Amino acid sequence: MSSDLSARPAGPATAVAPDVPVLALRDVCKTFTGIRALKGVDLDIAPGEIHALVGANGSGKSTLIKTLAGYHLPDPGSHAELNGEPFVLGHRGAEGYERLRFVHQDLGLVLEMSAVENLALTAGFITTLGGRVDWKAQARRTREMLARLGVVDLDVDKPLSEATPVERTVVAIAAALTNWEADRGLLVLDEPTAVLPHTEVDRLLDIVREIRGLGASVLYVSHRLDEIFAIADRVTVLRDGLVSACQDLTGLDTQKLAELMVGDKVDASFRLERPEPVGAGTVLEVRGLASGALEDLAFSVRAGEVIGLAGLAGSGAETVPYVLAGARPAEAGEVRRGAGDWEPARQALEQAGFPLVPADRVGEAVVPNFSVAENLTLRVVRRFGTPLRWTSGKKEGSFVDDWIRRLEIKVSGPDDAITSLSGGNQQKVILGRCLASKPDLVILAEPTAGVDVGTRQAIYELVGELADNGLAVVVTSTDTTDLLALCSRVIVLRNGRVGSELRGPEVTEQSLLAAMEADQ
Repeated sequence: MSSDLSARPAGPATAVAPDVPVLALRDVCKTFTGIRALKGVDLDIAPGEIHALVGANGSGKSTLIKTLAGYHLPDPGSHAELNGEPFVLGHRGAEGYERLRFVHQDLGLVLEMSAVENLALTAGFITTLGGRVDWKAQARRTREMLARLGVVDLDVDKPLSEATPVERTVVAIAAALTNWEADRGLLVLDEPTAVLPHTEVDRLLDIVREIRGLGASVLYVSHRLDEIFAIADRVTVLRDGLVSACQDLTGLDTQKLAELMVGDKVDASFRLERPEPVGAGTVLEVRGLASGALEDLAFSVRAGEVIGLAGLAGSGAETVPYVLAGARPAEAGEVRRGAGDWEPARQALEQAGFPLVPADRVGEAVVPNFSVAENLTLRVVRRFGTPLRWTSGKKEGSFVDDWIRRLEIKVSGPDDAITSLSGGNQQKVILGRCLASKPDLVILAEPTAGVDVGTRQAIYELVGELADNGLAVVVTSTDTTDLLALCSRVIVLRNGRVGSELRGPEVTEQSLLAAMEADQ
């Protein structure tokens, strides 16, 4: 990848699968302890093509990507070719494997390290003749790679914990593309925009187009169907481990694509249309709340109300969930619960322990070594104790089975490792953990990130049902679809303060974007 991206053609507007695809899969199967996750998947990706892969949670997308990446071994009889040459799936050391590059949803970055250090971990260290790491050369390589992707203002020496979500994503892409034969390779992007602010999505899609301009092929995995129509040449739909469709996007729209994914009629533009509760008591009120970019937040939420907090990156909106949950200390402000007295925010919020579904499900919520049952019961495990035992297996088992049924979690059994579940089903487990303690308020950050349209609608309906039963809900999301579907009121933050507030019919896509993008 030595050529400047801007010096290459933009690539075809529409790609047609040629006789020799970059990647060809035939009859790819994968079985886990008797359960067939992939049931004979065929897939062709053309040179210079952006090929979308979509499907409901549990459809087999993650299994297919992990098999391509060498994380899973496929069943015997599975066949793959790269550029017309046989390729051994499931073995990272196989000939030709270096032509496949991956950017996974969790990015695989070490946030405590810089862009320079992260790139070195992936692409290798540049050393001097004396065998020492040449950090100047490392930094130069990092800046050159980022510049080719359109990023020139990132401090490559600062920890990535201080970078924006899109900057982290671009660093992960740059690391994947270093020392890569673009014109013979395939870049796999797994949910690259899952937690990006809407203002940054177009920027990332432009980068993907530039990568295609090198002659590279891209397999683009996303649950955001509007992105598929904006970026892809063709789409393959997986359902229950099988390819249910593979076609170009002509004649499709988001509604038809959603139906291909889930097999049933589904409303791709679902909205709860919930009125603000009348006469309900206030559950939480805050004033002068400050922490980091958050400078002076004041709002209240009532029983049965679903309110949204929105704003551009740096507005403070992304900080609010963690401060309310006591996971990040409040630096100033007061809170009042119900009809109680005003109290200093830091101590009161830490003691309140409002449950949070965090934006980073994998890094901040899932306990990877625990089972589904153990993850579900973390907040309420003492409830199942007996005088002679720490927990009662019978009571706990009944409780877990009930939540698996209520949330329609797709799992073969409660003792399955949570890491064996799809992203959407992991999200349901974390949501169930938060609701199991019967709180009066729950905080949802990016509640549908990385989940399919069917699971998204199920989460929306569940939140609506809980609000109908009196639960107060605070939602923050970079996806305006969440705010439109769930919230009767949205508070828009600018510069750490309330910039505007939208209610009822005022909550539209256009008004939200205008309010967020108003002068800071």
